[in-house]
Amino acid sequence: MTAPSPDPDRRARLLADAETTLRQLSDVLTPLGDRFADAGHELYLVGGTVRDAVLGRLGTDLDFTTDARPEQVQVLLRGWVDNQWDTGIAFGTVSAVKDAQQIEITTFRADAYDRVSRNPVVRYGSTLADDLVRRDFTVNAMAVRIGPGDRQEFVDPLNGMDALLAGVLDTPAAPEDSFADDPLRMLRAARFVSQLGFVLAPRVHEAIVAMAPQIERITAERVRAELDKLMLGDYPIDGLNVTVETGLAEHVLPEVPAMKLEIDEHHQHKDVYWHSLTVLKQAIDLEDGDPDLVLRWAALLHDIGKPDTKRNEPGGGVSFHHHEVVGAKMARRRMRALKYSKQMVDDVSQLVFLHLRFHGYGKGQWTDSAVRRYVNDAGPLLPKLHKLVRADCTTRNKRRAAALQATYDDIEARIERLAAEEDLARVRPDLDGNAIMELLGLAPGPEVGRAWKFLKDLRLDRGPLDRDEAEAELVKWWAQHQEG
Repeated sequence: MTAPSPDPDRRARLLADAETTLRQLSDVLTPLGDRFADAGHELYLVGGTVRDAVLGRLGTDLDFTTDARPEQVQVLLRGWVDNQWDTGIAFGTVSAVKDAQQIEITTFRADAYDRVSRNPVVRYGSTLADDLVRRDFTVNAMAVRIGPGDRQEFVDPLNGMDALLAGVLDTPAAPEDSFADDPLRMLRAARFVSQLGFVLAPRVHEAIVAMAPQIERITAERVRAELDKLMLGDYPIDGLNVTVETGLAEHVLPEVPAMKLEIDEHHQHKDVYWHSLTVLKQAIDLEDGDPDLVLRWAALLHDIGKPDTKRNEPGGGVSFHHHEVVGAKMARRRMRALKYSKQMVDDVSQLVFLHLRFHGYGKGQWTDSAVRRYVNDAGPLLPKLHKLVRADCTTRNKRRAAALQATYDDIEARIERLAAEEDLARVRPDLDGNAIMELLGLAPGPEVGRAWKFLKDLRLDRGPLDRDEAEAELVKWWAQHQEG
């Protein structure tokens, strides 16, 4: 693959690496190219596949474009791919699997948009140029022709390689036209900043600032999908900051820019916005293996309750009493609006709710009962809570930072000790429902649930009890309950 370059050494090196990467897929690319060539059709790798091959991060998804119509593509794939399906055929796309490679082949497109929704009126193009110019960014508008006999040719009419070398996101056409056609592209720009570490071209930044309200044309589900990809990127702080600086966040995640609290000379406090981004960065540093979407969202949103709870105190201080309670409700409300699953909403809001509780631990004054309740309330989220609490230390005072980490070391050690002595992961009453009903002579109903809760609280306060002791306490409670 060859192409002229103002930076020939780096360009040549990246293209050579990409060619080597694609040659490793010759078992798929060569026979596929032969099939299309024999039928008189063109076939190109395109979009993110080419970009990622150049960047050395190619996955298992291969995107192609062709002059062949979808029904012709189906015939060409039949009998060669392991499986194919037509869920995207209304948009000109045929999907298939071959040797663990996910393949999507889309007929050249030259769509028109109604600029009310983001749904195009599908119109097939006649050339590769028609197809490339409609794409979102020039770095996604490069192509590799897959010819017969293992021949490959790099095609870059819109100078996507120059943009890639410069680390810049620019649009093939005027950004105002691109974003009017599909406002989701504005959020995709922030997502690519997070994933690729690129910056926006000035005209792209200016267009997003001017057109940010149009993101409201996009469904909550599509917005959520882009935000998740942004949050899971290698540079989510940069991506989030793009959404805030351009005004996009005001429409999709308004609680985040709201954390930019004004700081006056009389009432000093941390910049909550940058503190939250720092906590996010530190939480990412604590991840084990794959990115943790729940932890990342909790880190970003853990202090969103502060603006609504801010109080200026006498003497120049600032307080945010119960911001974790308010923040948990706000996190739940925002994530529901973005159509997250109930489990995701519950997990993130619970972490926000619990993130401040550790600060009551002091120098280890918690009783074993308090430690048990901390573990019980966190449940399976405890490992994430450990990371969130540790990440929520952004003080520049090294002595204070070390003291906080040492204190959390202590609480983790106590949890481990209690876990070795008791089954902390499954704190249950010492009597089950059947035993409760038999002892108190009850039929199934609300009273059994109240008795179960009494024994659960007793278990958290005092640790495991033997059966005789648990029965005695339950009978005593029941007698007092009856008298009341």
